[in-house]
Amino acid sequence: MHAPPVTDLNDRARDVFRVVVESYLSTGAPIGSRTIAHLSGLNLSPASIRNVMQDLEELGLLAAPHTSAGRMPTEIGLRLFVDGMMHAMEPSIEERAAIESRVQQAGPVEEALAATTAALSGLSACAGLVMVPKREFVLRQMSFVPLSAEKALAVLVGGDGSVENRVVDLPPGVSVPALIEAGNYMTATLGGLTLAEARARIEREMAEERALVDSASRALIEQGLAVWSEDSDRRPVLIVRGQGRLIDAAAAADLDRISDLLDDLEGKQEIARLLDSASAGDATRIFIGAENKLFSLSGSSVIAKPFRGLDGRVIGVVGVIGPTRLNYARVVPMVDFTAATLARLMG
Repeated sequence: MHAPPVTDLNDRARDVFRVVVESYLSTGAPIGSRTIAHLSGLNLSPASIRNVMQDLEELGLLAAPHTSAGRMPTEIGLRLFVDGMMHAMEPSIEERAAIESRVQQAGPVEEALAATTAALSGLSACAGLVMVPKREFVLRQMSFVPLSAEKALAVLVGGDGSVENRVVDLPPGVSVPALIEAGNYMTATLGGLTLAEARARIEREMAEERALVDSASRALIEQGLAVWSEDSDRRPVLIVRGQGRLIDAAAAADLDRISDLLDDLEGKQEIARLLDSASAGDATRIFIGAENKLFSLSGSSVIAKPFRGLDGRVIGVVGVIGPTRLNYARVVPMVDFTAATLARLMG
């Protein structure tokens, strides 16, 4: 069932519908005709409001979740509100500063993305997420630190300043000088190359006997590159922060829904596919409840916005996941601003 055009509603119906939706987004609870008559200033009697609410229910825009007279918007009603009646609120100066400060922090790009996602989560009271394509890791420096006779710590410094460590097995007979020699050789010969390029070069040089290292160092270099190349295929492309914010006081009464949502968040490949579907075009995508199969059980909403590089290509998607009753008017512009800020970082 699709939402009717907002123009199909008369002024009275639109006014009552807006009060119901805004009350639900604020409290998460249904609202009754007497409360609307008392609080809304619509100058309508409770009986008149009940009649309007009944009409809206027949249109599929409102529903009565319990036997009480209170009504709340359906997902179809929320879609109508978001598309046709919502008045967006731009992020405040303080909110913009909070997001920009995280993007501008020094360090690897992944850390800036994680920090920005955490900031968006905190400001929106949702789980924040960002997805970027797999980035080619560029070698700047590599060294080996002995841990024991059989193990060493491989320390790799990337072109973006990031540092990662891996424990590797040492080939028999590798001495401390050989570890130093292998690290110096890799830094001098392979610095500035991606992992794939580095592997191709070292294989070529060793095949042509141009690698001026002994056999023990050669075995260590080959193993080190193999470990990094295998690991690069598993680099996370999706960052999720703030899942705990989904469990608020209102959600505590609906633990089954929250359990379903947290289970959904564990399926990162599914979320990645959802975000990938949001990368087409420039508009912010809003998925409400069952509009997306992934979150149909948990009754959650996703707001996602692609961001582009200087060449116009989509380089990532940022967004939030929260209950269907989230503050769309506030969160949608916040996601838009975060996307624009990340575009400057990644561009």
